[in-house]
This record gives sequence, structure tokens and C-alpha cells, in this order.
Amino acid sequence: MLHKRWSQISLISDGTRFYYLSAIQDLFNNEIVAWQLSDRNDVKLVLDKVDQWTKKRDLEAVLYSDQGFQYTSHAYYTRLEAFNIKGSHPRKTTCLDNACIESFFSHLKTEKLYLHQCKSEVEIHQAVEDYIYFYNYQRFQAKTQTARAD
Repeated sequence: MLHKRWSQISLISDGTRFYYLSAIQDLFNNEIVAWQLSDRNDVKLVLDKVDQWTKKRDLEAVLYSDQGFQYTSHAYYTRLEAFNIKGSHPRKTTCLDNACIESFFSHLKTEKLYLHQCKSEVEIHQAVEDYIYFYNYQRFQAKTQTARAD
């Protein structure tokens, strides 16, 4: 069985500059399995994140992403193919498909970044690292239960 994971990018600011946080979330348990912070929103950002993930995880997976230029590039698909990862995109204009990772980004911003007002890339990086550890290992994760017919 293939594991389902979602990859997406979110914008973060220190008040003077913008940074891009790219993350991969495991849709089974909501864990953030890889992330990368950059001052550039480019293909290298997602390739670096995929490289980070592939060094430490079971890769029998489908990696979903939006239809942004990074995720539709030849370099991205070549990288996924090199690790036998299946890439997939949701239907256009279907915002519910990426609700899990959007929820993560919302929690990160409201529970950590907006409260601490990071003033540099170094501070943002540390805050994101701290929050992801909290999110993965300490924060309560609501689980949906499927109905079961007996």
C-alpha cells in the first residue's frame, strides 16, 4: 500500500523580507516528514526538500502537490522518478484537497510565528524547527474515525 503525503509551500515574513517554507506532510498521521526554508520560491526549494525526505523515510508513497511551477517542472518529476515516488496533483480549484497541510501552516503561524515575531531568517528557522517538533510529537492531533458496519 502506498503512503499518501502532501507537499506545499507557504510564505513567511520577518517584517522586512519574505521566506518560503516548503513542507511534506504524511497524511496518515499528519506528521511533517521534511521541510525546507528559503528566501527563494524556486524549483531548488522543492528539490532540496525531496532530497531531505528521501534520505530518511520509507519512500513507497504518492506525493501530492498543487499545480505550481515547482511541482510541474521536469526537474521535479525526474527527481521523484529517481526514487520511484509517484507524483500527483489534485483537480484545479479544489481547495479541500490540500486542507491538511494548509491547516498545519495555519497552526504554525497562529501558534508560533505570529506570537514570537521573528526578526531574521535564523529566528524563523529555529521557530519552525521547534514548532515542527512540537507538532509531530506533543501537539494533540485529532483523528477522524470511519464508520464501521458490523
